[in-house]
Amino acid sequence: MTARSNSSDNLAGIVILAGGASKRMGTPKATLTLPTGERLLDYHVRHASELQVPILIADNGRGFHLGLDINSSTPKSPVMPIADYGSNFDADNDEQIHTGGALVAIESALQTLIGLNDSEVSKNQNASWLLVISCDSLIPATDLWQKLQQAINTAANKGVICLTDDSHLYPLLGLYHLDIEPDLKAYIDSGQRRVMPFIQPMVKTVPFTQDWQHLTNFNTPQEFEQACAALPK
Repeated sequence: MTARSNSSDNLAGIVILAGGASKRMGTPKATLTLPTGERLLDYHVRHASELQVPILIADNGRGFHLGLDINSSTPKSPVMPIADYGSNFDADNDEQIHTGGALVAIESALQTLIGLNDSEVSKNQNASWLLVISCDSLIPATDLWQKLQQAINTAANKGVICLTDDSHLYPLLGLYHLDIEPDLKAYIDSGQRRVMPFIQPMVKTVPFTQDWQHLTNFNTPQEFEQACAALPK
């Protein structure tokens, strides 16, 4: 598409995936602290707010969004928690007792944005893409959107656009078209949860920026430390 580095006309919203178990990390990744003292989730929200679209926090019912400075968000960038599609909660302990992985969070985000498209909250009712960012990455939302949006006009099947390197796809650093929501819902309702089988027939890939290789896919404290060291000064 024509380069529009600062335009988010096609962007309906952003979902930050912050509900993973993080067993190898030993602590939820969303609450990790960067060298600047900023929490990882706040880092992603701060960058996402520059795109001035709704920001959805999928934290698996853990309440990580409660630490956000909501007052710093502009009216065009509301920050809101969303429950995973089909999630169940323990009413006494207010804890989620069922989780289905990333796709149930993405499905919930798609449903939320489709609903917002008919409301005053939406910046652009014609926007049609959801930007997905996982909390195992330090790539800013602004940079990720600028990179991925270049493939929108060549994504003929209007499905999924995500990053790739020489050996892996990164489906949780990508764009998901709102039109795939019914298909994703049906896939989940059939009992399926695996990301790759769902996106393979519709995915368009975009090569990693070389500097980003060290900023993502961290699962241990050592890998997170290395990612922090790779952040631009």
